[in-house]
Amino acid sequence: MAKLSFLVGFGAGYVLGAKAGTERYEQIRRAWEHAKDNPQLQGLAGMAQARADGVLNSARARVGLGGSSDRSTGARSGSVPRARTAPGTTPASDTPLPPPDTSGGL
Repeated sequence: MAKLSFLVGFGAGYVLGAKAGTERYEQIRRAWEHAKDNPQLQGLAGMAQARADGVLNSARARVGLGGSSDRSTGARSGSVPRARTAPGTTPASDTPLPPPDTSGGL
């Protein structure tokens, strides 16, 4: 049933796309080229990339992976990666581990 639905959808899309023809394709392509060269759009894309990087680094920090792959600042000089320890063991500094998070969230 799912395969039949896919084939019907694909066929309908093909027929409608063929009816639109090359004129509509060229119109869409020109709009894309115009939008791609727009400085405002490039600024928005840069801000979105920076926000996504910040969210990714925050998520990595929560998980314990750190933010060492930050593209904007590069490698931090003098920093040494943390050694990983097995769950339930204490790190080399003999600091006790916090209790495990049982809330189910990140």
